[in-house]
Amino acid sequence: MKKKLKKLFKILGPGLITGAADDDPSGIATYSQTGSQFGYGQLWTALLLLPFMTAIQEACARIGAVTGKGIAAVIKENYSKKILYGAVVLVVIANTINIGADLGAMAAATHLVIPINLALLTLFFTALILLLEIFVSYKEYAKILKWLALSLLAYPLTLFLVKEPWLTILKASLIPHIQLSFAFLFIITGVFGTTISPYMFFWEASEEVEEERERHLIKHGETHITKSFLKALRIDNFAGMLSSEIATWCIIVVAATVLNANGVTNIATAADAARAIEPLVHTFPYAGFLAKLIFAVGIVGLGLLAVPVLSASASYAVAETLNWKESLNLKLKKAHGFYGVITIATIVGLMINFIGIDPIKALVYTAVFNGVAAVPLIFIISKIARNEKIMGEHKSGNLSNVLVWGTFIIMGTAAIAMFFTLIH
Repeated sequence: MKKKLKKLFKILGPGLITGAADDDPSGIATYSQTGSQFGYGQLWTALLLLPFMTAIQEACARIGAVTGKGIAAVIKENYSKKILYGAVVLVVIANTINIGADLGAMAAATHLVIPINLALLTLFFTALILLLEIFVSYKEYAKILKWLALSLLAYPLTLFLVKEPWLTILKASLIPHIQLSFAFLFIITGVFGTTISPYMFFWEASEEVEEERERHLIKHGETHITKSFLKALRIDNFAGMLSSEIATWCIIVVAATVLNANGVTNIATAADAARAIEPLVHTFPYAGFLAKLIFAVGIVGLGLLAVPVLSASASYAVAETLNWKESLNLKLKKAHGFYGVITIATIVGLMINFIGIDPIKALVYTAVFNGVAAVPLIFIISKIARNEKIMGEHKSGNLSNVLVWGTFIIMGTAAIAMFFTLIH
């Protein structure tokens, strides 16, 4: 059993990290908001999105593994510069805003437990993340990120501190509930955009390339992947997406049971959700404080994982577009541009917390924007993944094609419905 667990942990990597990063503090805020505002009304989205996010992320990972290049580099080689620049600009802007919101949420969550000045906490987390990302090798940093993925366990743990109406929850998980109102469709587009987000496409593909470099599977510009490598890739990817959606489901359930049921219908930040939970949990003495503590620890742990993913995915996209050297395995002196983008994106994100811009309002609109912008990117990825000239024998099969196109239809329909209700 111990050997099997060690073997599984060795397989887990880019997929697990990507899935965990999907539940970053900004995602926690979005899922808490849907639970507090609509109760169990959008709980079904967690189950619905699992096969689709698994398929699109598997396609991205496979593109990286087969081509030995990131998504931006593959788009650059096969499509127009307008498409390339549009995709890269979107990822950089959205990721930078996400970074700002995540840093602020990590500081606020820590402040709930340890009353240290918020500004100092924000600066501390920024400095810590930059130092680790720039000066620790990819091999060691990947291990750190994998252990941080355990922060996802915070939300199932919180779930079992609360008395739940399980029959109602099961029904809400399996039967879709839709309201034709702008508020409902706006939030659900944000949920979709937070769950299936462009930065995840770029990150997982680039990290598969990093894994290949680490294992010396790229020689003379050509990849030499095996069936066992692709099998491990798919296991890793599914484990990451499943973990992500279980955590998402748990966050919505807790917010619905504890917050919505007690009249708390507006959550601005992930820290607000943790704070609001404490006085409303009465299952046993100190259960409220324990729930708040576990929720806060999850926010900080996943923030430490997600901020590097956000900054690095933006940097991979820029570096591939401009033909810069790009790799977390490279030393700072050999990849100034790559680490420069990581540093600038993180510092600009930090500044959002100090210049009067409301990072949470910006974040909600960014999540919705991601939900809309993911649609054309999914279209491009689907074309690349099934292109025999690019992918050879590893092009998408029928099941992958159906699920990826299904993702495109679901995301597109949500975006169109939101705009339709806005107009009317």
